[in-house]
Amino acid sequence: MENILFGDNQFFGVNHMSEEKARQQAMRFQDLDAIMQVLEAARDFGAGGFMCTTHDRIADVADRMRSEAEAWEDFKMYPCMPYAHKYANAVTEFGYFDALRKALPKEGLVDTLLRSSKAIATQDMKAMIGLLIDAEMKMFDGLKTPIIFLQNVVTDLVVGLRAVEALRAFAEHVQHKYNADPGFITMNVPMLLPLLDEAGVKNPVVCANVNKIGFRMSGGIEAYRQAAETYSPRVVAMSIFASGAISPRAAIDWVLEEPYVHSIVFGASSNGNIETTIRLIREKREAQAANPSRPPRIQ
Repeated sequence: MENILFGDNQFFGVNHMSEEKARQQAMRFQDLDAIMQVLEAARDFGAGGFMCTTHDRIADVADRMRSEAEAWEDFKMYPCMPYAHKYANAVTEFGYFDALRKALPKEGLVDTLLRSSKAIATQDMKAMIGLLIDAEMKMFDGLKTPIIFLQNVVTDLVVGLRAVEALRAFAEHVQHKYNADPGFITMNVPMLLPLLDEAGVKNPVVCANVNKIGFRMSGGIEAYRQAAETYSPRVVAMSIFASGAISPRAAIDWVLEEPYVHSIVFGASSNGNIETTIRLIREKREAQAANPSRPPRIQ
């Protein structure tokens, strides 16, 4: 897993600080070239991968990356699924049958219909989960996807239901078919980790809010530390700035002192903010490396 990841919220009008800024960003990034210019900046400044939803626009990004394979050879994609609005919009626009065909994996219509009919008839949850993953992964054919994430809207529902078999089914399909690590986005690390352990997912990749004021960290900072000490997750820290409540340097200095944090994912829409964030991460890492008693959390 890369240690500095770039996120996609800004491309789809998600901004927790300002609805007006979110609207402006959504308008700006209707143009694929505008998205690619920001991604190129993130890549060139040192982000090692793109953590993205399976929004329809990401299919266009993937097409561009495939067409410019040499430039993106070392840049990895980290899909986060499912993107529920995509399916609702597709059914509204195309109808059920064409929406299904639009999302089909590469095996084709007949094979998928047979697999889905059998899965539904036998109530085979594992098979149905596999079909949904394959449909979402269609857009990433030919690109490097070392980790495939389950979105928190599903992860935390599964946690609430204590549906351990669903977690196991997701992990096994991702590992066996895509030779990738399963990742889980959550708003509740202390509740998720014991269930992943029960599902047989050891040293799991987990993406969660991690910040010095405990913003949206269910159970609090100490509960995260205790759970991490018990289950040894590889945590991707998101929302490290707590929606603007913490200054960039203070946020990064604190996060990289948390022993369970392996990577940071952040979003930005300007070259200046991208460059500053990556520079601060590197400066903190270098300071830790210079002090042997405090080894760097990100290597």
